[in-house]
Amino acid sequence: MNMSSAMESQGAPDVTAELARLRARIAALEDELVEVQARANAAVAAAQERAYWLERWHLDLNALMRRPGAGQLRALVRAIRATMRLTRKLRRRLLP
Repeated sequence: MNMSSAMESQGAPDVTAELARLRARIAALEDELVEVQARANAAVAAAQERAYWLERWHLDLNALMRRPGAGQLRALVRAIRATMRLTRKLRRRLLP
C-alpha cells in the first residue's frame, strides 16, 4: 500500500480541509504580528521623539519632579486636562 492510497483510506478531504484551516490561521497570525510590530515601532518612535526634545531642552524630568511643588503642579495639570475633556465631551453632546 503506497502513501496516497493510505491517505485516501484515512480521508484525504479531512486532511486537506485541516491544512487549509491551518494555513488560514498562520496567515491571520502573520497579519496580527505585522500589526503588533507596527504599533511597537510607533511607540518606540514616539518615545524617542520625546526623549530627543527633553535632551535638546536639557530637561531632567527626575530632577524636575524632585523639586518642591512638582506634585502640586502635576495635580493642577491633571485637573485642567480633566476640565478640558469634560468641556469637549459636553460640547459634542450638545452641538450636533
